[in-house]
This record gives sequence, C-alpha cells and structure tokens, in this order.
Amino acid sequence: MPLNVAVVGVTGAVGQEFLKLFEERNFPATSYKFLASARSAGKTLEFGGKQYTIEELNENSFVDMNIALFSASGSISKQYAPIAAKAGCTVVDNSSAFRMDDEVPLIVPEINPHALLDHHGIIANPNCSTIIGIVPVWPLHCANPLKRMVVSTYQAVSGAGWQAMEELKAQSLALLEGKEIEEPKAFQHQCAFNVFSHDSAIGENGYNVEEMKMVHETHKIFNDPSIAITCTCIRVPVLRAHSESINLEFTNPMDPDEVVDLLLSAPGIDIVDDREGNYFPMPLDASGQGNILVGRIRQDESIPDKRGINMFVSGDQLLKGAALNAIQIAELLVK
Repeated sequence: MPLNVAVVGVTGAVGQEFLKLFEERNFPATSYKFLASARSAGKTLEFGGKQYTIEELNENSFVDMNIALFSASGSISKQYAPIAAKAGCTVVDNSSAFRMDDEVPLIVPEINPHALLDHHGIIANPNCSTIIGIVPVWPLHCANPLKRMVVSTYQAVSGAGWQAMEELKAQSLALLEGKEIEEPKAFQHQCAFNVFSHDSAIGENGYNVEEMKMVHETHKIFNDPSIAITCTCIRVPVLRAHSESINLEFTNPMDPDEVVDLLLSAPGIDIVDDREGNYFPMPLDASGQGNILVGRIRQDESIPDKRGINMFVSGDQLLKGAALNAIQIAELLVK
C-alpha cells in the first residue's frame, strides 16, 4: 500500500530536521508533500535527490495523505489537524494544541506506545523539556514508584526556532567584537552571555507555562497524577540541546548502581558518568544525536532511607525533543 506523507511547517527548524531524519532512518514513504505558509509557498527544496515545490497549506492539502507531521503554531494545528484527520490522514502534532486533550494520546515511544491504539486521527508530541526529562526517569519509575520529582531546566534557544538561534549567534558575535547588539526580537531579553527565566507567560500560581507543561504532561504520559512534580525552567545561551537537573524521591530505597543498571538496558539513553575524569552530560555532546545523555547519578543524602537520587541529563531539543520523537511515532503507525 502507498504511504503518502505531508509535512506542515517544513521550512522551520523542526521541519528541516524531519527531512534529515526521513533520509537517515529510511522512512518508508511512497511520496511526500511539503507544506508551509503563503510566504514560503512556491519555493523549492531538494530532498532525496529530487526537487520539491513547497505548497501553501490549505483545506485540501491532505487529500490522499496517510500521515501528516505538523510543526507549526498551535493555532495552525487547531485549524488544520481536524481537517486532516477528517480526510483520513493521521496527524502527529508537535504543538501544544492537543497535548492535554483527553481524546488525544500524548506519546513518547519509549514510555507509552500502547496509547497509540486509542488515537482518533490526531496524536500529540510532548513538549521538548518533558520528553528529555522523563525518558530516563520512566525505567526507574517502573522499577520503584516515583513519589516526587524536582526539575530545573537549562533550555537551548532552539526551542524558540531559527530566529532565536540566529539571534544568539549575532548577539555573541557583536559582543565579542565590542559592538552594540540589536534590540532582541526572539526573546524579551538578551540571550548571549545571559540566563533568564523561560519566556512563557506566568500564571496565577507563579509558575510559567513551560513549567506547568512538564507537570501536566508527565502526569498524562505516566498515567499517574499522584506524582508530586515541581519545575523551574530557565533559558541559557546554548544553541540546540536542553539540559536538566533532576531530583527524584522514590517509594523504596534506590542506589546509584541500581539506577545505572536500569538505564544501561533502557532505550534512547547513553550513560555519561565519568567521576574520575569529571566528564558528564553536556549540550555540546548531546547536540546532533538522538539519545539522551544521563550522568551525575548520585544519592540524594537529604532524603532518608536512600530513597533519593540526583541526576543531570542533556538531549537535543530539535531531535528527541521534537522531530525524532514525532518520526518514531510515525514509524510505530507504519508498523
């Protein structure tokens, strides 16, 4: 049977990663259709040795399409994903539009692939920080139920798209040359040589949207709202890999050796934990690879009965945090 695939938002940072992954993973599509806004429509791109013309997204874009990967704004997804689903096309959506919809499965293939069975034409890809944080936590939770998780993130600018990445480069270059930087556009604050609270809106409880996404999405993916979760999300001057400090409190004792043993056999994870060499996960190493790096695995001595573990992780925001996770979902759909 033919497998016709559409990509919505192909010109964006995540859309470009889709193209690379299709080729690298030999995705078994029969044909592709590349969609974007009117601003990009008519431009050409080379993919798989062929020239494709980017088409403007419209209500007829999904006729005869089997799978559509969306990497656009939430408003675009809300408008067009139901149209695609009605046309018989299964949507994997990278925006936040449907993540907390009870009728839409929120999928991390290493954790809850079984939830795909309940989809009704739309599948949600979780937030990048959520994915990168919980892939290494899941096998530990399965072995020893998690009671509480405290997360501090160090988030790359790629989460805000190409413009943010180019802005960080331009600001860094200007500052190193002793020049004035232009007024920031991608962020409220200067991102070069600076660290600031994640630029999402602050709610009445004092937490920003990014922080609450991690709480609610983890509860949904783990199917366990009883876990106490608190987050602080911070933007750092890194191009494309997020890092997270994760503190875990378990129901029963758990020591670092057990954690390492569990993670060594878990999919999508590389242990980087060289205490003697003082070498641990770094965004430079995580950038460009699909696995999440995990290290600084140690006992939290402030939690009694050896029920606490600290660790530090890094993962590519554009890959496992976005495009790769979506492609893995699409691969499950094909199987």
